[in-house]
Amino acid sequence: MNHYGKKIRLNRFLHPDRGSLVVAFDHPLVHGPIPGTEDPGKQIQRFVDAGADAVLLNFGMIGHFAQAGPAGNMPALIARLDWTTAFTAGASGSFRSCLVARAEDAVRCGADAVITFLVIGTGDAEFERGEIARNAKVARECERLGLPLVVESVARGPQVQNPCDPKWLMLHTRMAAELGADLIKTEYSGDPDSMRTVVRSCPVPILVLGGSRSGSDEDVLRVARDIAKTGAAGVFFGRNVFQAENMLRLIQQIRAVLAGPGEKKRR
Repeated sequence: MNHYGKKIRLNRFLHPDRGSLVVAFDHPLVHGPIPGTEDPGKQIQRFVDAGADAVLLNFGMIGHFAQAGPAGNMPALIARLDWTTAFTAGASGSFRSCLVARAEDAVRCGADAVITFLVIGTGDAEFERGEIARNAKVARECERLGLPLVVESVARGPQVQNPCDPKWLMLHTRMAAELGADLIKTEYSGDPDSMRTVVRSCPVPILVLGGSRSGSDEDVLRVARDIAKTGAAGVFFGRNVFQAENMLRLIQQIRAVLAGPGEKKRR
């Protein structure tokens, strides 16, 4: 297994002295053209200009990333390999997921890492069997290629009263690690103390997702400050960033927060 390749690629966006800011811009594949995604080329250029550590994109948007610049000052690229109904199934509970590309495709496109969903709590044993099998297959391909795998683990379904409950977070993040994830993207428990427990219980680094934008820039910064106290390796912010009125300033402020004192998780 090519561990050197994984380490070199991870070093492009993970930092031992500060938390990483990854801008998630893969929403339209599931949610359509939500506000802030209408001009992808312009937005991706702004992520680059603002100094994001990495950008998460679907394959159809990687061409815009390739056109962004300046050369030599680019964020890392994380490519989304799959699609799911987990965020749109609602009360119907019709959960489906599938791959839309392979790890080899991401390597050809210049990606530094790939990401997949892992959804549990659905009550659908066949669906969750497929989730495990799909993630395991991708993990083995990534080992062969020396390509880091980020698993976005979440709890969804009729069994899940609160998807941010630390019990759910500890369960599915550990499942992702056991399958071979190099990094995990997951939800925030809502307070630093319980999230610190989740981070410490997971044997691989966790980056915390920001979720929907529901407040002001100061609210976003407050969440970033709280996450920085947990020992997480960084954040995945999507709508909280690209729906901001002054995105450039907000990204710079988030980076400053993540560079401040915090309990970094050992890798």
